[in-house]
Amino acid sequence: MGNLLYLVAVVLVIIWAVSYFGGYYTGGIIHVLLVIAIVAILLRVIRGAA
Repeated sequence: MGNLLYLVAVVLVIIWAVSYFGGYYTGGIIHVLLVIAIVAILLRVIRGAA
């Protein structure tokens, strides 16, 4: 389950970067999802399960 969460977090970060730098409008929800993704990545790094 941890690998799936990490994969979703990475995908969300990529989608955010494409929409941010590409100029596409995805709405405010992508920023909320980005925060969740970053928290998931940080928890994985802090736990040392990389």
